[in-house]
Amino acid sequence: MLDNVWLVAAIWMGMAFVASLISIRIGVSVALVEILVGVLAGNFFGIHHTTQWVDFLAMLGSGVLTFLAGAEIDPASLKANLKTSLIIGFLSFAIPFVSVWMIAQYLLGWGLHQAQIAGISLSTTSVAVVYAVMIEKKLSDTSMGKMILAACFITDFGTVLALGVLFANFNIWMVLFVGVMCILLWLMPRWTRYLIGRLGTDKVSQPEVKFILLVLFFLGGLATTAKSEAVLPAYLMGLVVAGVFVRDKTLVNRMRTIAFTIFTPFYFMKAGLYVSLPVIWTSLGIIVLLLVLKITTKIIGVYPLARIFQMRKKEANYTTLLMATGLTFGTISALFGLNNHIIDQKQYTILVTVVILSAIVPTLIAQKFFQPEANAMIAWGRLRKITESHNSKNKRRK
Repeated sequence: MLDNVWLVAAIWMGMAFVASLISIRIGVSVALVEILVGVLAGNFFGIHHTTQWVDFLAMLGSGVLTFLAGAEIDPASLKANLKTSLIIGFLSFAIPFVSVWMIAQYLLGWGLHQAQIAGISLSTTSVAVVYAVMIEKKLSDTSMGKMILAACFITDFGTVLALGVLFANFNIWMVLFVGVMCILLWLMPRWTRYLIGRLGTDKVSQPEVKFILLVLFFLGGLATTAKSEAVLPAYLMGLVVAGVFVRDKTLVNRMRTIAFTIFTPFYFMKAGLYVSLPVIWTSLGIIVLLLVLKITTKIIGVYPLARIFQMRKKEANYTTLLMATGLTFGTISALFGLNNHIIDQKQYTILVTVVILSAIVPTLIAQKFFQPEANAMIAWGRLRKITESHNSKNKRRK
């Protein structure tokens, strides 16, 4: 039966369908449910292996999902909150990355590259989780909400950059890849706007979507040839076309539909497939240690700065806990390590379990105990503008 492509496809799409129903029913991110469905399939229903075409769709899922994560960042919001977002986002990445790396290498006895994968996987902030929370609570249009989303971008950019740099093979292909990527990233906004203006977005053949996927796949192919990771150009490409996506909601909705219908379910279910429940039980102490370490280092990196940037305690706690979440890039990094034989299945299970818990625990605490009102988040933005204006006047006087 497993040799029958249609039946295999039906099984995987059936799991994706069940995950969607559960997600809608309990109000939890569909990505998280798909991972859990993959865990159940691998541990209780005998699905221990994937096919070549499943691996291909999962690979496309990681690339398109990373692209969409970059495209969700409003360039105007990023520019308006650049200083605050840059500082919070950088420390939100750097402190957990270095801390987890050192603990994994010198306390847990993992190898250098294995510890680096651990540091990258647990330094992330989940744009998907934070964005979903912001939309659900109607906070995405507030100044603080935009700042938090922009800080998420900085954190995840650090993650993607570290993955691309630390595990890159620096050769002539890398030089070619970087050169072509820079040229295409420079031209992408202009080309995308031209296609939309010339052809519109009402064509059945969807040429603008095909064009974006063409460039995305091409850069991913160059990255793979250069022994780098395809998520780096995908994330940067999403960022450079984000301005176009902000103005054209039809295009972004179509890209989301394609991604979340056919690509990302295979990626997330495959990520859960390799999680071993017996390993979770025998490694429970390490899982708890790494989860506490991730949340603690996020608190150290984010909370003091949130207070310095004039957030009240409630809003500072809320911001810190949301920045401590992880999901998409954490699983992408861990699966990259597993697929490239950098980490083994036991280490992969530990990391993905911590990533899943970090998507659940901080989010529940933030929403239960520190949920701010939209008015408070708007007021913070006004206070920041007044403070920045005052500081600017003082500088001119000096």
